[in-house]
Amino acid sequence: MNTLNKALFGAVLAANTLLLNQFSHALEPVSIPQQKQVAGYYNYQFGNTQITALLDGTNYLNKALFKGLPESEIDAILKKYYADQAKGVQTSVNAFLINTGSQLLMVDSGAASCNGPNFGSIYSNLKAAGYQPEQVNEIFLTHLHSDHVCGISSNGAANYPNATLHIAKTEYDYWLSPKTLEKIPKDNQAKFLGTVAKIKAALAPYEQAKKIKVFSDKSLSFGGIEYKPSFGHTPGHYSFKFKQGDQEAVFIGDIVHSHSIQFDRPETAIDFDTDPAAAVQTRLKHFAEYAKAGQLIAAPHLPFPGIGHIYSKDGKSYQWIPVHFKDQ
Repeated sequence: MNTLNKALFGAVLAANTLLLNQFSHALEPVSIPQQKQVAGYYNYQFGNTQITALLDGTNYLNKALFKGLPESEIDAILKKYYADQAKGVQTSVNAFLINTGSQLLMVDSGAASCNGPNFGSIYSNLKAAGYQPEQVNEIFLTHLHSDHVCGISSNGAANYPNATLHIAKTEYDYWLSPKTLEKIPKDNQAKFLGTVAKIKAALAPYEQAKKIKVFSDKSLSFGGIEYKPSFGHTPGHYSFKFKQGDQEAVFIGDIVHSHSIQFDRPETAIDFDTDPAAAVQTRLKHFAEYAKAGQLIAAPHLPFPGIGHIYSKDGKSYQWIPVHFKDQ
């Protein structure tokens, strides 16, 4: 091999070696650090008002919490929705603002620090959306579970100092009357008392400021808000209807916890339901109504922003149709 050929051979060999090295490096797995998503708020124009969905956080529920369905069937439903089957059943915690132009209303308030590190973003997301906590005039609580009530306070101070709370009397009495504990099975009493402690801490600054209005079944409206009984998940669980001209938005609270499992199988209760049979009947009744009438739905546990419509082809199974994203 002459000198020129040796040089050419060496150059080709070096180039191939470099190419192979680059290729082998490209095949090496690269660890990309997870980044936090952008601010969790979404504005939806509803007639002359604006509904703003606020994200508190997302998490996964244990499949065993859904009653009467084998894990294999749950996995099949999750697979159909291209949902992660390994982690469990995804759920969100959302709250909602209604800006009427003259008032700023809020439905539910998120979990704050009561439900672990995955939640607690509503307060900051409200500010990111361009609002200040002092602007909130009224807060309507669908029920008093910690992921709906804990967000109203922080370290004994009201997060929304100018807001009045609206709570159903049945709900208020169930959690805060000492007599309720006598009716709770002993195995569940510790869990019940733990929830009560969180509720009392959240309500305390509003109680002190006399900023709580307890409504009864004889007082079913406040301004543009109409109270809609939806018992079962808790004894005093209410949804709220807001009308704007001939349009109606319903803030449904916890009549549903999964956009996949409980739309395909609406007869499926969840472990959090105080009265599972009543909760199922409420869901079946309200799903049928909303699928027929086509109201806008705002749901605290459906994928953010939790705003959309309920559809049914046969009146037996249902489908969640989220709103189409708009950037203005």
